[in-house]
Parts: sequence; C-alpha cells; structure tokens
Amino acid sequence: MSNADAGNGAKRSQFWALYLTRFAEGFGFITLITLLGTYINTLDPQATTVLGVSISAGLIIGMYTTGFTLAQTVAVVPLAWAGDRFDKRTVLLGVLAIGAGVYALFPLVDSSASFILVRALQGLVVTGAGLMTLSLVGQIADVGTRADKIGKANAASFAASIVGSLSAGAIYDAVGFDPIFMIIALLMVAAWVITWLVLDDDDTRVEGFPFSDLAVNRRILTMTSFRAQYAFAVTMVRTWVPIYVSTEMAAGGLGVTGIAIGVTVTAEKATNMVGQLFTGRLSDDYGRSLFVFAGGGAYGLIAMAIPFSAVIGTALGAGVTLPILGELPAAYLPLVAFSGLLGIADSFREPASMALFADEGTDDGGVASSFGIRELVWRPGSVAGPLIAGWLMIEVNMASVFYVGGAFAITGVLAFLAILAHDHGRAALTAW
Repeated sequence: MSNADAGNGAKRSQFWALYLTRFAEGFGFITLITLLGTYINTLDPQATTVLGVSISAGLIIGMYTTGFTLAQTVAVVPLAWAGDRFDKRTVLLGVLAIGAGVYALFPLVDSSASFILVRALQGLVVTGAGLMTLSLVGQIADVGTRADKIGKANAASFAASIVGSLSAGAIYDAVGFDPIFMIIALLMVAAWVITWLVLDDDDTRVEGFPFSDLAVNRRILTMTSFRAQYAFAVTMVRTWVPIYVSTEMAAGGLGVTGIAIGVTVTAEKATNMVGQLFTGRLSDDYGRSLFVFAGGGAYGLIAMAIPFSAVIGTALGAGVTLPILGELPAAYLPLVAFSGLLGIADSFREPASMALFADEGTDDGGVASSFGIRELVWRPGSVAGPLIAGWLMIEVNMASVFYVGGAFAITGVLAFLAILAHDHGRAALTAW
C-alpha cells in the first residue's frame, strides 16, 4: 500500500469516528425532542409565581427548550475558543465524558425545574460535540469537498434522529423513560472510546481571539442576515411539530402517543438525511447561496401550510386505524407528509450554509470560532422562539406557531437575497 493510500485510509477512519460522534449527539438530542410533549403531559406544568411575578404555563413549557438553548449560548464562545486555541480532540473527549453523565441524570427528573436544569446541561454537551465534530470535519476535508463531508456528518446525525425518535417512543410505551437514557449514556461512552482510539491530535493552534476578525467578515455577515431570522423559524417549527402531534386535542394537538410521534419526527429526519448525502456535493459543484435561498424559502412556505393538515386530511378521508400506530386523526398523515417536505427543504440549505462558515473560518485561521459565530447567531431565535411559540400556543392557538415560524423563514431569505443583490447584482444567487 502506498503512503498516499495509507493516508487516505487514516483520514477516512477519522471521518467515520466523527460521524459516530455526530450519531451519538443526534441520538440524545432527538430523544428529548420526541418525548417533549410526553414530558409536558407527565410533568403537567402549571402557572407559578416567582418573587411575586406570575409565570404562565406557556412560558414554563417554552423554558423546556429555552433552558437548553440558554446553556448552549453561554457555552459557545469558551468552547469554540478552546477548540481553536488548544486541541479540538481533547475538548471533544471532555464533552463526550460529560455527556455520558448528563444523560444518566435524566431518570432522576421529577419536576419542571429539574427537567429544565438537566436540559441545560444537555445543551452544553450538544453544543460542544456539534462544534468540535463539525470543526474537525471542515478542517480535515479538502476545500472542494467540505459541503459533501459536512453533509455526510449531518446525515449521520439524522440517522441517529430516525433511530432515536422511533426507539424512544417504542421504549417509552413499553417500559417508561429510564432505559432510554441508559442507552444514550452507553452510546456516549462508545463514541468516546472510538474517538480516543482513531482521531489524530489536532496540531492547529490559533493565538488571540479569532471571533473579533470573523465577526466583521463580509460573507459571514451576509449569512447572518438570513440565519438570525431563520433560527426563529426552525426552532419554533421543528420543536412544535412533535408537540402538535402529541399534546391533547383540548390543547390544540392531535393527541397521538408513542411510536406515532416518532414517525412524525422521523419523516423530517429521513428526508433530510437522504437529501444531505447528495445536496452537499451539489453545492460544492454549483455554488451555495442558491441552495441556502431555495431551501430556506421552501421551509417557510411548508411551515405555513402545516395548520391546513386537518382540512386536507378531512378532504382526503385520511383518518385511519393502522397496526402499531393505532387510531389516527385525519390531520395525522398530511402532517407526516409536511414533516417530510420540511426535511427535503432543509437538506438543501444546511450543508451549503455550514460549508460557507467552514470556508471562511479555515481561510482566516479559526474554524471552531467560525462555527461558534454560526451558533451564536442562532441563539437569539432559539432562545426567544420557544417562548414566543409557547405563548402563542396557549394564548392564541396552535396554528399561529407555524404561521409565525414560517414568516421568519420568508423574511430571512428575502433579507439574504437583498444583500446578495446589492453586492453582486443579477448574479446574486450564483455568486458563491
């Protein structure tokens, strides 16, 4: 075997180790998303008073997600800085070790307060694992293959999402919450062992504070105009699809349980996973801004169509009783179809967007910081979005969550197009 072949084999092994880590991270994340509606029903959040200030049940429900994203926000800068300044491999191993402990804590949750606290710790783990794996994939990959490799890493995460969402619902129906989290903790341990054995030390070192230079990078600022608004859309829509399908009909949901919830979540993850196996490579070949614009715009339009699931289902006579899934309302099958379409739309956007940040970070000497900026831009929407959605769900209706979430995606792609047109004229969507 030639030295070149041996080098390529070693690089492939490192990619597979990072893909496994993405799988472990995605499995843990999607399990909590899938069971969020079940936690709402089990913990039964009620309006409370803290220091004389009344907190509505809707805001407490919002904190189930916002506590997670607040912790992510706090963790981004120190973790990204540590990844660029020191060894990304060491940081990743530390995060995976913490993750094993965090998931072992979930069986102890017995109140909304404890759930929000452990979800916050999960936010730190998900952020650290995501930042380090994507930074290392972007750093190891050759320039012309970054979106392709990132797309494959994302596909591994979505594969975990499919397995996690289906198994979480089925295991919960059979034996409750506790065994699910033991499985996730063991998966984190396995990812740690494989990463320690296979991944090379990261020899890159970035002095100073690369955030300051990357924050004024023109291309990153252009992406920010879209991403800051799109964060509201994805966080609201992606989180509230399983809530919509699982909450009781009296609260505006469909009232299905267990594996039927998992099927809804899986539809989006499966189409996104399959799409990213191809769309990343296409954006490497044909440019990335068009994929960001088309995917983001389509996501917004599909989100706005979700409230029409009941009307469509009634017109088609879609109310059925299926083996395993049981009796399903008329809105269920159209909602599953819309969830799948959301995955297709996002598969065009995500690898192209990530590759743009990887390109700028690698060129300017701070790939972890570039992904850190990408995460920070996401945080305002991911923190405020669930609070807005929780309030809309309780005070207006379930449909308003999807109308408002979809509108954020539309305004985001229009702002992105306007800036590109200003900089590049008629060639805007093919300029990058």
